[in-house]
Amino acid sequence: MNSPCTVMADTPASENYQSRVGALRRERTRNRLIESALAVFAARGPDAPLIDDFIAAAGVSRGTFYNYFRTTGELLAAVAGEASDEVLGVIDPLVLEIDDPALRVITGSRLYMGMACRYPLWGAFITRVGTRRGSRGRLLDEYLTRDLQLAIDSGRFHVASVVVARDIALGAITYGIETLLSGYAPTDYAEQMMLALLQAFGIREKEARQLAYAPIVECPAPRGPIYDRVKDREEQTLNDAKAEVI
Repeated sequence: MNSPCTVMADTPASENYQSRVGALRRERTRNRLIESALAVFAARGPDAPLIDDFIAAAGVSRGTFYNYFRTTGELLAAVAGEASDEVLGVIDPLVLEIDDPALRVITGSRLYMGMACRYPLWGAFITRVGTRRGSRGRLLDEYLTRDLQLAIDSGRFHVASVVVARDIALGAITYGIETLLSGYAPTDYAEQMMLALLQAFGIREKEARQLAYAPIVECPAPRGPIYDRVKDREEQTLNDAKAEVI
């Protein structure tokens, strides 16, 4: 007869503990795959990586990879989306302090584009993946749609549909980042882009210029495992460049 204090291996408490341990292990493995993808992208370029490259970088088996992602495209989309969410985690609190929804849209867009220039590895990554896989259903889509809807409802923007406004804005942000990273953009390119966007949404030129060129606050660095990898990778690239000069 078992003692009243004996805990059997198949009790609910034991099963819950094993379930939590398993969930943590799966999350760590998925995070390792996601974090390693940026390093592979930086080393091999946007089109070259194969599943074997990601497997080797993460130190997992092919079967383990397929437990989490069906294709390399699915992995890249996860990296782009989660990295974008880390960025929005530090941008949105600044945006929420602004009352004017039109200025919210412009400030958030400029800060997002500026972050891509601050971390060009991430900027190149999201332009490669694109808005369809990198933002749909993520915080960029949610927050941008929220502020665009507020601007439309308040009469600040004159656009028939928030979906149309969102797609125009997302296109401007994504292609704008690509142009900024090309090295050929004028110094006020982001402001020019926002000026054109505001005018397309019905803001008159004088006010649109004031909004597009309004001072914006300094944005803190993103926090999260993907950006830790981004920063480490870009510091390594900078150090390598300095070593070559020496």
